[in-house]
Amino acid sequence: MIELPFDDETDFRNADRGFLAALTPGVVKTAEGRVVWDNDVFAFLDEDCPDTANPSLWRQSRLCAKQGLYEVTEGIYQVRGLDLSNMTLVEGDRGVIVIDPLVSAEPAAAALALYREHRGERPVTAMIYTHSHVDHFGGATGIIPPDNPDGITILAPAGFLEHAVAENVYAGTAMARRGVYHTGAVLPKSPTGMIGTGLGQTASTGTTALIPPNRDITRTGQEETLDGVRIVFQLTPGTEAPAEMNFHFPQRRALCLAENATHNLHNVLTLRGAVVRDARVWARYLAEAVELFADTTDVAFASHHWPTWGREHIVAFIEEQRDLYAYLHDQTLRMLNQGLTGIEIAERFEVPPGLARRWHTRGYYGSVSHNVKAIYQRYMGWFDGNPAHLWQHPPVEEATRYVACMGGIDAVLGLAEHYAQTDDLRFAATLLSHAVFADPDHTTAKTALADVLEKLGFGAECGTWRNFYLTGARELREGVTPTPFGITAGMVAGLSNEQVFDSLAIRVDGPKAWDVRLTIDWDFTDTGDRHRTTLSNGALVHHARTDRTTGSADATLTLTRPQLFTLVTSGVAEGIATDGDAGILARLLDVLDQPDPGFTVVTP
Repeated sequence: MIELPFDDETDFRNADRGFLAALTPGVVKTAEGRVVWDNDVFAFLDEDCPDTANPSLWRQSRLCAKQGLYEVTEGIYQVRGLDLSNMTLVEGDRGVIVIDPLVSAEPAAAALALYREHRGERPVTAMIYTHSHVDHFGGATGIIPPDNPDGITILAPAGFLEHAVAENVYAGTAMARRGVYHTGAVLPKSPTGMIGTGLGQTASTGTTALIPPNRDITRTGQEETLDGVRIVFQLTPGTEAPAEMNFHFPQRRALCLAENATHNLHNVLTLRGAVVRDARVWARYLAEAVELFADTTDVAFASHHWPTWGREHIVAFIEEQRDLYAYLHDQTLRMLNQGLTGIEIAERFEVPPGLARRWHTRGYYGSVSHNVKAIYQRYMGWFDGNPAHLWQHPPVEEATRYVACMGGIDAVLGLAEHYAQTDDLRFAATLLSHAVFADPDHTTAKTALADVLEKLGFGAECGTWRNFYLTGARELREGVTPTPFGITAGMVAGLSNEQVFDSLAIRVDGPKAWDVRLTIDWDFTDTGDRHRTTLSNGALVHHARTDRTTGSADATLTLTRPQLFTLVTSGVAEGIATDGDAGILARLLDVLDQPDPGFTVVTP
């Protein structure tokens, strides 16, 4: 067991350094009065850590709950603690450049107002998205008007738009459901509930939109000058996000590390769901950042947590982060090649003591256990090589058989109680999970599983593990909370036609459409685009229509892009003109899954 240096106050000094003012009260509301952010609710973290929380996670949450406007260095400021992420403001010749406008518009606007209150009414002259996750672009309309009527320069890494919208649309409903567990969204903010995610406290719940970038960063070494501020970029695709970038301010001797090096172990694969990231290239890009920028950097900051000052400390921080991801990757592959499975590797894996004792390498958001399994998954997939695992029963059918083999529910409960009392909470949870899947209405089994999950949550150092355990316990006791999933009109604007048709294809009920064959041409009056979709064998395929497209369609639909998205999300075809068989569109709609009742398209 690694003994952690709780007497080291360096992080607290750095988190407080440069403090200018806090938002008082630390609450943000919509125009209608709905609270979308409340940082004051975490005031309980000022107390000593109770026995319902891991002391290491409690310490991290105290740091993340610090809120206000901070000076990073001359001309660079951050607003922290008004959302899951930070908003950075860089002063230029005429105004201010905004980096990462938070999750939603209302906290972003509040952050900008807090900055202006103490630095003057500087206009926003440019905006930068560090990467393609919603907590770094979703609040854009709190900074500049929708559609960017003034043509303000918005920079983003190459591939940003595609990845930003794809992650939130294709698997959006499932990821939203997982996200409730991931963030602890339905948990009370309290010592027995949600105390933070490790990366930040939680995400705001205001208006999310996407204002598309109008200038791409396409190569490492690319330089741009915004409002008199020179910036040198380093592309880092495939690290924490598919499209991401670090960048350096030579005049300020400051380095923005985006989300590639933060004060915790990050996720190689998030528990909410994502494409598996590449720990190997993650480490390489961190090494490259040291080579490119270390000698001309006095402060390094990121889109989460607090900065690091001084070349020696910056290099140590980045290199330790580099070594962490490299070690996770290489040792997982070493043991994988020795024949171990992902679960076995995770159980045996030890982080070098020199890294494990460093606060910024602790698994507050990612964990060594689930990151190792993710690396295994990246190379080997879901199958562990055991033939007995090729064709297992689904959870309910498997649980029913296990419970029967063990002598029934009461016998399983007795065994689970034994393992819980001997501190094997993991196996107690496994047994009780089988009991609940075998008989979902068995109150005693549900209560027992909730109690075990709660204990696991109280002991977890990883914020997202705690949130998963405690949310599971809450739902076992109180029932499932519906998960509304919405895409704002601002997000819709970022979708390409291809992505919208992909979304339509995902909704086709394959077996219902096995014997249906339809070809439809789609003519868009607002963009001039022309597409063709063909439904056959339960698969809907699409392509852009050109003069070389052969064969006739069963119908031609004339519509706008917003009408297409309304059709895809709600099944409403209002205003769409049909040339040809008027029943064709109805036949297509008939084979689509009904929209999720929690799915909404919200106009900012």
